[in-house]
Amino acid sequence: MAAAPKEAVNTIALEEIHTEGQEPPKGQKTFTVEEAVETIGFGRFHIALFLIMGSTGVAEAMEIMLIAVVSPLIRCEWQLHDWQVALVTTMVFFGYMVFSIALGLLADRYGRWKILLLSFLWGAYFSLLTSFAPSYIWFVFLRTMVGGGVSGHAQGLIIKTEFLPTKYRGYMLPLSQVFWLAGSLLIIGLASVVNPTIGWRWLIRIASIPGIILILVFKFIPESARYNVSTGNTAAALATLRRIAEINRATMPEGVLQEPPKERRGRFKDLIHPKYLRTTLQIWIIWLGIAFAYYGVILASAELLERDLSCGSTAPLGEEDPSPASEESRSPCHCRPFGPSAYQTMIISTAGEIALNPVNILGINFLGRRLSLCITMGCTALFFLLLNICTSSAGMTGFLFMLRALVSANFNTIYIYTAEVYPTTMRALGMGTSGSLCRVGAMVAPFISQVLMSASFLGALCLFSSVCVVCAISAFTLPIETKGRALQVCIATPGAPA
Repeated sequence: MAAAPKEAVNTIALEEIHTEGQEPPKGQKTFTVEEAVETIGFGRFHIALFLIMGSTGVAEAMEIMLIAVVSPLIRCEWQLHDWQVALVTTMVFFGYMVFSIALGLLADRYGRWKILLLSFLWGAYFSLLTSFAPSYIWFVFLRTMVGGGVSGHAQGLIIKTEFLPTKYRGYMLPLSQVFWLAGSLLIIGLASVVNPTIGWRWLIRIASIPGIILILVFKFIPESARYNVSTGNTAAALATLRRIAEINRATMPEGVLQEPPKERRGRFKDLIHPKYLRTTLQIWIIWLGIAFAYYGVILASAELLERDLSCGSTAPLGEEDPSPASEESRSPCHCRPFGPSAYQTMIISTAGEIALNPVNILGINFLGRRLSLCITMGCTALFFLLLNICTSSAGMTGFLFMLRALVSANFNTIYIYTAEVYPTTMRALGMGTSGSLCRVGAMVAPFISQVLMSASFLGALCLFSSVCVVCAISAFTLPIETKGRALQVCIATPGAPA
């Protein structure tokens, strides 16, 4: 009997294996990718997958949070007004929005792994170029390109989702927030040391290192077996599943891997198919609102710290200190870099992102995705209003801590729900379009947190709170609950024509 071939095949080789779809002989056992994933179970492969794909969150957080810690410095260097500082963040998310849809389409057609690699190469290249930006205009343009690269990082979450057994998705995916937290804390910690010494340009160069390292380790992660089988490449999917079973020291199901009905992949019209139309529209509303709230909290925190405002201060938000202590204090482009206490407050509030993670995991798995998201969005609305209460700096830090915890829980839940609700043939496109709508909210947030808040603090808080209430209602009324639901392969229901 011929020995089984060795399966130490790299990712690219697996992608190039193609076979013609053939019907298995009558009476022969068959199994699907879903059944294989469940049979193999959770093991060493999934731990490696979690660490490598989760680390994409470190790189993404460092690139996104970078703007919050360099804004005071570029404001000083180029004498920028509030709207110019806000425009930097807006353009980063504009790049994210435009590229997110395009990369989602490409990922559904050409594979998650290739697009993930491309996005990291793109992001690292333009991030390094940003550190040499000679002017404000060049800085804005290059950070926009970085935003486009970062938009492809969502493919890491999709790969994780498609390889995880059903009962582990609700636990492992929220834990990925640890990596985002690590990246956020790392960039703030680095900024506190690098900004006052060698400057913000070196901070950007250092922040690009994690992304470059990840490019080198992606070769250890294969293309999604669900994607391969959806394209008819069952040989590559089978080789990947066997390799995972070998690593996990598990057994494969008996029989032949079944190929699903052929469907075209990555079509925008599938998102508005009658089966998914209402879900898609409500998901878009939720993504937009969550990003609006999340980046609103981050930028509002930075703005309050930069202006060193506290309850009872004589200078209301938007008014300059009348004291002639320095030329900078009289400048319309107020120039006040963060001090040690500001970085400390940012670290404490950022640490809040992990505070509710255990509660969020329990809520997702026991209450379900919809109800859990509804509750956290409602609490987010409440805490936005609490920011208007006259309190000490410690009290303000506490409110910011809880807000960061809640907005982070919101993101956790909607990421999981979106990855689970769409079938394989349109999952990346669903994530991509949702990510684009998400960035619309992120693009608006700077002008609310850094411009409107200067004119009307309470008005800005009420706007943030109202959006969160709308999202809570949308979450509660979502038509599909994905808790305990197997990932769908295609839109066609079993027994229906493709």
